[in-house]
Amino acid sequence: MLIQCLAPRNCSKPTPSGLLKALSPVFKIQDVRPVRNLNDHTEVSVGIILYGILGVDEKAQVLNTYIWLDMAWKNEFISWDQEQCGTDDISLPRSQFWVPDLVINEFMNENTAPCVPYVHVQSDGMIHDYMPLRVLSSCNLNIYTFPFDVQNCTFTFNSYTHKVRDIRLKLARPASAILKNTLDEMSTVGEWQLINITAYKGNSSFDELIFQIKIKRSSALYVVNLIIPSCFLITVDLFSFLLPPQSVDRSAFKMTLILGYTVFLLLMNELLPVTGHTIPLINVFFALCLALMVASLLETILITHLYSSSSRFAPVPRWVRIVVLQKLGCCVGLPSNPPKDNSTEAYPDAVSEEVKSGRNAPAALQLAELRELGRDLRAIRLQVEQQLSGDQNTEEWIQVASIIDRFLFWFYALFLLVSCVTMICFWVRSYRL
Repeated sequence: MLIQCLAPRNCSKPTPSGLLKALSPVFKIQDVRPVRNLNDHTEVSVGIILYGILGVDEKAQVLNTYIWLDMAWKNEFISWDQEQCGTDDISLPRSQFWVPDLVINEFMNENTAPCVPYVHVQSDGMIHDYMPLRVLSSCNLNIYTFPFDVQNCTFTFNSYTHKVRDIRLKLARPASAILKNTLDEMSTVGEWQLINITAYKGNSSFDELIFQIKIKRSSALYVVNLIIPSCFLITVDLFSFLLPPQSVDRSAFKMTLILGYTVFLLLMNELLPVTGHTIPLINVFFALCLALMVASLLETILITHLYSSSSRFAPVPRWVRIVVLQKLGCCVGLPSNPPKDNSTEAYPDAVSEEVKSGRNAPAALQLAELRELGRDLRAIRLQVEQQLSGDQNTEEWIQVASIIDRFLFWFYALFLLVSCVTMICFWVRSYRL
């Protein structure tokens, strides 16, 4: 029977039934790899068209795509004269022929695409098999730069049972042609955009053909719904430092902002990716923003307490005076004020030699009364100066509060500037890909 199959097919008449009758001996050996010598290998050409990117599951690390797969190989048992048989190709059931057992190693689920039961058979023995595949494949997703992330996923084709000595794979078309055909045929325009498709051979005992799919996320939705509102709230909290803490309830305003920002994060939580092995940079940004809001509220409470109760505090410690008043104050543009000299010059001793010697007693008594009156006036003047200018200890504590307030304001502004520049750089970089 094998010798009979090796002979060219002769059709009794140029009709489909005549050709089908001529090919009937081949149908009986569909379980055998179609080569004249079993030491020869079967060369299978593989091509794909990525028809759609249906979704990406970051938590499960899965890529969901819809592809068109085409395979071609030569059946050495088939050949016929197209003039004698009336056609140069015919579509026949796949079950009647040997088909290479190619699999995608990253496949995670059953193929749910419609089944195409036919293959195209040509007169020279070439068989073309076209089939749709819904591929749910594993992919190592790195979402650190979400929503500006770029992912690289692979489709690894190889025979499940035949090693490289039996089946060898090759590209049906160059990778550039596959990319062009994919971009022309792709029908889905969703969250993910296709950037590039490359192909290369693997190194294994089974001949492998690896397609690398490079996709990027469309970040405009996340920028508008997540980043810009967050930056607005942070900017409002930043400018709240301009409110005077001694005359305005700044803490109530900041608490309202924190409440609003928390509700905002809860509402937008569904847009954030969920994964176990890495934390996206945008999550760190949101956490730092919330931490800065809480820190600014605590700082406002401290500042208000210093303004209202500093008169009861102990003198400013020496290390606070050095670190905050002198060094940090110069950094933020609020150098410490020199302490005021509230001491009063002592009046010269009005007692003359005569008073000391006991002579001229009436004049001495008058001078003594004047001295006592001078002391009383001095005490009154010191008390009035203390009430008008404030205690030096209170002034130092108020100055400490002002320096801390100014420092946190500039730190807040620097963080906001660096965050905005970083996000813009990531956004511009993602659009350049």
